[in-house]
Amino acid sequence: MCPVFFEKDPGGKLLGPCHGGVVLDKAGNLYVTTDAPRGTVVFSSEGKFLRTVGPMRIHALEIREENGVEYIYGARPSDHEVVKLRMDGGLEWTLRYPAESGLFKEAKDFRPCAVTVAPDGSIFVADGYGSNHVLKYDSSRKFLKAFGGPGKEEGKFQACHGIAYDPRGEKPLILVCNRNNDRVEHWDLDGKFVRVIQKGLRMPAAVHIRGDYAVFPELQGRVTVIDKSGAIVAQVGDNPTVAHRANFGLAQDQWKDGIFNSPHGASIDAKGNLIVSEWSQFGRLHKFALVK
Repeated sequence: MCPVFFEKDPGGKLLGPCHGGVVLDKAGNLYVTTDAPRGTVVFSSEGKFLRTVGPMRIHALEIREENGVEYIYGARPSDHEVVKLRMDGGLEWTLRYPAESGLFKEAKDFRPCAVTVAPDGSIFVADGYGSNHVLKYDSSRKFLKAFGGPGKEEGKFQACHGIAYDPRGEKPLILVCNRNNDRVEHWDLDGKFVRVIQKGLRMPAAVHIRGDYAVFPELQGRVTVIDKSGAIVAQVGDNPTVAHRANFGLAQDQWKDGIFNSPHGASIDAKGNLIVSEWSQFGRLHKFALVK
């Protein structure tokens, strides 16, 4: 792969603090979340700035098509909520902490890192900065159950930080990035632990699935691609400088082309190209073009 770069917006602004993700709509446009007041920055597939949409502080997101209409689902840990948005940023609904779960003393203890939605509309929320459970809701947003919980052993989480519905196997599963346990794992849709897919990763922060492949940005300076069998098929942008890894304030003169510092979001586009956003106070976005 070789790196390609994105233009700034017409005002010449940097992306701004990126503590979020990057996803694609069906037209191939890229949605990059930031903690800046303008919220999510949208680029064309060629890297041209298009527009911005709110709100700010979306940590992780996915785009889902429902009855021919696309929507953004986003987790906002600092705002203690999950949101469903129209593509212009307009709010469809807000999901706050489930008091009936018994996991939370108050609303601010709910700090969701990521959200995914199954084909039947079931919603799975990774409360990775809060209770360290995955919370399951039905399609009407009724709380059903919580699974996981804090711990290092299999079946427990230390920052369930990324999540995706995974349809690639014999039966659909939920794929969870167990970030501070340095592993990624499968759970079934009823909340039962299935298996560790890979361990010994470097803080896997998010997951995006395209075809047979899942891509994991690792906060400690690397991106890993895994096939549907669970085997690693590629690792990109490995940073040999430990002090640069997971370094939010790393100065721009310390950046190197094609080398990641703090990957936090990633997607694969329809052509197999890799798009990665970084946890950076300045904002940093990469596109690696697939070389055949």
